[in-house]
Amino acid sequence: MKKILAMLCVVAMALCATACGSSSNSSSSDANKSYKIGICQLIQHPALDAATKGFKAYLTEKLGDKVSFTEQNAAGDSATCATICNQFASDNVDLILSNGTAALQAAVSATKTIPILGTSITDYGSALGIDNWTGTTGANVSGTTDLAPLDEQADMINELYPNSKKVGILYCSGEPNSKYQATTITDYLKKLGKTVKEFTFADSNDVASVTKTACGESDVLYVPTDNTAANCAKTVNNVALKEKTPIIAGEEGICSGCGVATLSISYYDLGYTTGEMAYDIIVNGKDISKMEVKSAPKFTKEYNVEICKALGLDIPSDYKAIGEDK
Repeated sequence: MKKILAMLCVVAMALCATACGSSSNSSSSDANKSYKIGICQLIQHPALDAATKGFKAYLTEKLGDKVSFTEQNAAGDSATCATICNQFASDNVDLILSNGTAALQAAVSATKTIPILGTSITDYGSALGIDNWTGTTGANVSGTTDLAPLDEQADMINELYPNSKKVGILYCSGEPNSKYQATTITDYLKKLGKTVKEFTFADSNDVASVTKTACGESDVLYVPTDNTAANCAKTVNNVALKEKTPIIAGEEGICSGCGVATLSISYYDLGYTTGEMAYDIIVNGKDISKMEVKSAPKFTKEYNVEICKALGLDIPSDYKAIGEDK
């Protein structure tokens, strides 16, 4: 009997050692795991560039050389976004960052299993065709939004141009996020006693002509966060400045090119926040389908020094010049 008990003890100790060794190897394996992340950025632009930079910075800080990025720019072409994201799906990357609405839509079409984080997205409900948007997708998608409070942007128009009666909203008709902003801010502007009219361009080819028409029929223009407008900001400015029509912009990048002022975010901070979400997903195993889309951590009133001088506008003291430390 004693021999049997002794043998059982030996077997138990061996099994324990094997289990411990297996656990130790598993932990070691997890610690040495590397991650592949695909980044599809819609277009090269300071705002989107900053978001990508912030995203990579956080993950590199946390994971060092255990994370690698395949970064592709679609040069503003939706079909190229699809090609890029399909390749990421084929490569079975650990996560896809979609920087810009068309990039997000392409990623969603490419895979239903790989986690997808969006950034620089204004409205996920519009971008993904989700009615009654609640903040989560219930699928393999989440991310961050660059939408600033539209009621406060309407107040900014009224603060800087209290005597304005006609507000024109200038944006690309092919961008659903822009349409969402235009519709939402129109309600706020009407409550402030403004008459509002939308002026849309189909692509970069008719930006100048549509801007000229908008300037002729408006006291002030509002340009929401819009990728085509951002890419054509200089064209917009060439027309608007000549017509002496001020522009309030939806974000800093557009304001730098053609705007008087904006209530904006730091796109670097937005990307950094997206990086935090990515870490929670790929390392901590957080369920992306239940992760709420996050907003920018803070908003800042900013103004464009050169354009304000050209239009003779005095800016309130609580605004900061673009480029100042936030």
